[in-house]
Amino acid sequence: MSPIVNGKSLKPRSGSDPRQIVVLLHGYGSSGADMIALAPHWQDALPDALFLAPHAPQRCGMMGAGYQWWGLSGFAPAALAAGAAAAAPAIDAFLDRKLAQYGLTEAALALVGFSQGTMMALHVGLRRKTPVAAIAGYSGMLTSVADIATNTAKPPVLLVHGSADPVVPVAALHLAESELKRLGVAVTTHVSLGVPHSVDPVGLRLGRDFIAKALLKAV
Repeated sequence: MSPIVNGKSLKPRSGSDPRQIVVLLHGYGSSGADMIALAPHWQDALPDALFLAPHAPQRCGMMGAGYQWWGLSGFAPAALAAGAAAAAPAIDAFLDRKLAQYGLTEAALALVGFSQGTMMALHVGLRRKTPVAAIAGYSGMLTSVADIATNTAKPPVLLVHGSADPVVPVAALHLAESELKRLGVAVTTHVSLGVPHSVDPVGLRLGRDFIAKALLKAV
């Protein structure tokens, strides 16, 4: 897997050095330029946070202008688990590099994903040796629970999904919630009625409040 070398970012609104980092992971065929659009809505609650929205290392074959964490051809469980596992080292290396660069620890780090990015946020965030502060996932799914049970890194998770999602059915939220609770992960969920494969204003606000609460607790 190639390293992550580019993307979009938004510096702390306060003008200070970053005291927290929020990493925004985009969906299949998208880019960091799309995900960074969440950041301005969250800056008031997290004025000292650096928002990073990396592009996935691979160009998306189906969508020339976009990127992919891995080639997504379907939702077969084995393929999802293998794809997420293959993509994880590049994200872990990126997180390690940014934490070292700003002298911060996982307690000051939150992961946010959309769709395939949610798959990656859950895969990586639940397997870090030191738990991140929080994980928020929109319109995604849990690819695998293998080796999570023995890992002590169990940060709180927020899952938000539209009830009218035609890409990733809302059933994925309920399945992930059940599996994560069984593993002892604190999970909060919200279903946005009538919302398709996107983030609505309520989901945006819930994500902001969830991430801010977790990060500011560590200050």
